[in-house]
Amino acid sequence: MTESTRRSFLQHTALASAGASAWTWNGGINAAGANDRLAIGVIGCGGQGARLASAFAELADIACVCDPDESRRRQLQEKVRAKKAVADLRRVLDDKAVDAVVVATPDHWHAPAALLACEAGKHVYVEKPQSHNLHESRLLLDAARRNKVVVQHGTQSRSDPLVAGAVQMLREGVIGDVLGAKTWNVQQRGNIGHEQPSDPPAGMDYDMWVGPAEFVPFQKNRFHYDWHWWYNFGTGDIGQMHQGHGIVSLRDVGVGAWASPVCPPWSPAWAGSTSSTTTRSSPTPPTASSSGRATVRSAVGGK
Repeated sequence: MTESTRRSFLQHTALASAGASAWTWNGGINAAGANDRLAIGVIGCGGQGARLASAFAELADIACVCDPDESRRRQLQEKVRAKKAVADLRRVLDDKAVDAVVVATPDHWHAPAALLACEAGKHVYVEKPQSHNLHESRLLLDAARRNKVVVQHGTQSRSDPLVAGAVQMLREGVIGDVLGAKTWNVQQRGNIGHEQPSDPPAGMDYDMWVGPAEFVPFQKNRFHYDWHWWYNFGTGDIGQMHQGHGIVSLRDVGVGAWASPVCPPWSPAWAGSTSSTTTRSSPTPPTASSSGRATVRSAVGGK
């Protein structure tokens, strides 16, 4: 891949998360030649993965889509006319024709998939949150530098012209010195109900879906989307970064710090989240596993 396509990838990945309708395109990715078009693999074919795939399809060829749920990957393959659809992300990373990957999996796969992609020499767009913890983020930064690849973190609000413009106005002193910022989570979540362990749906590779997390049996209310509210797989609303919502999340705390000329970025005095989605099928929520992630860290040279 030429330097031109690398620069264009970095410039345009931020735009992808806002949706294709918000993009302006000047042909930058094709600057090196008519045939020098990026080939992208999309890992995670749920709602956000499908939106990103459709957006990136305006800029690049979708060479492959990947999801352990056969029905999801087949639907997205047809929608974006991907050449291949696979269940195992390693098949995407092994594909020499793939220049870059989009990681839009459940949260627990974000850092491991992005790390493995870096080690495979792929550029990466990884959805928020990029990791479950700071250590994983540092591993990802090191992997990107070591392999000389571009990694774009999908914090959409920081790419939103409206937010960026407001931040610029604050920095120019429109309201004087900014000494602090507060955000609130005001959304109301639905109840996920009570479910019991059961067999995974047909066509679902549940072992692959669980991946590096501590294994728990399949259960309907911790599967598609509802995985957000389980410690093994999600990060709750504190790790979510919803566009258009003033929630107490890493994004909103970050925007507050980013907007302030006197506060260093990512230095919140307090952060927390409350939600109506508190019902669980077990009285004690499961804890995130370190054993599975240790395997991934070992594979990419971390400790």
